[in-house]
Amino acid sequence: MDNTNLRLDRRLLDIFHYLHTHAEISWKETNTTAYIADILRSEGIACYTFDDCTGLVAEVGSGQPVIAVRADIDALWQEVNGTYQANHSCGHDAHMAIVIGTIFSLKDHVKKGTVRFIFQPAEETGGGALKMVKKGVVDDVDYLFGIHLRPAEELPFGKMTPAIHHGAVAFLKGSIAGHDAHGARPHQTVNAIDVLSAINEQLKWIKFPPFESYSVKMTYMEAGGQSLNIIPGTGKFGLDVRAQKNSVLLDMQKEVEKKLDGLAQLLQVNIAYDWIDVTPGAEVSPEAEEYLRQGIIQAAGKDRLAPPLTTSGSDDFHFYTIERPHLKASMMGIGADLKPGLHHPDMTFDKRAIQLGVEALAATVQQALQGAE
Repeated sequence: MDNTNLRLDRRLLDIFHYLHTHAEISWKETNTTAYIADILRSEGIACYTFDDCTGLVAEVGSGQPVIAVRADIDALWQEVNGTYQANHSCGHDAHMAIVIGTIFSLKDHVKKGTVRFIFQPAEETGGGALKMVKKGVVDDVDYLFGIHLRPAEELPFGKMTPAIHHGAVAFLKGSIAGHDAHGARPHQTVNAIDVLSAINEQLKWIKFPPFESYSVKMTYMEAGGQSLNIIPGTGKFGLDVRAQKNSVLLDMQKEVEKKLDGLAQLLQVNIAYDWIDVTPGAEVSPEAEEYLRQGIIQAAGKDRLAPPLTTSGSDDFHFYTIERPHLKASMMGIGADLKPGLHHPDMTFDKRAIQLGVEALAATVQQALQGAE
């Protein structure tokens, strides 16, 4: 690594450390947005923010083609060492540092075409990408690239994949509306705990062919209070529904609705529900995947190249291609010795992966600019 890269690496580590220690949750990334904008403007990079949401867009170069790169900027809200706080346990702090480093690398080397950098809010809630689509930030984009650190169990340190085939996911929030009764008079109400138990059991009877990858499970339930002699008539619950294919997820949602409506009729109780944060599975462009493949090889050599990765996790990155079918997109996975796993409150990774990501992403963008001319 030459002296220029050494200086870049140290500066990026400082940027990463700031972002890591100043994490902000979805739609609240105000300081994060301002911090990134200040850094880029100090480098003479054109960027703009939004009046009604967090996030920002930066550009290098002008004209066609338009190559876009997306970084997610929000953190999770979770308990860390006994305290609830915003926490970058999904690696978004690293993603931001990698994309900022890519801007530094490319800012004086884009001779033809535009490279647009989208610092997107609210990936964790599944709505940030849709907001950026509505803002028109990808309407004229030819290729879009994303990045994500991968757990050690999926990808070893230094290996990079040109495509992550995320699954589709939908979350459901539901409620049971009834009335409480005295513990000595169970005939006067429908016990919400019994209803919750019945829902949980019915979910296990949702079956699809074994060659499809899918799961449905209850991840939240609430009923009852401090008084143990009261039978609760009301309750709340939440479901996590996943499938590798978007079409299978849609079928699963219909089956879940049938189960809930059937139980409501059978048990004579009001079960209300709403689907929230539905995130589609990956629609990977072969052309975009190939540019990432060539960028990885150019930057790091064939030994670093890993095959495309399939994971049951999800990412709202794939809304871009669902909403704008003309868009050719793929997401690069970066092996970072990430342990114990994504979303674990004590997640750690090898920081050298930041520089590896910068070099591979910058090479990919140059490949796409040349190939899309």
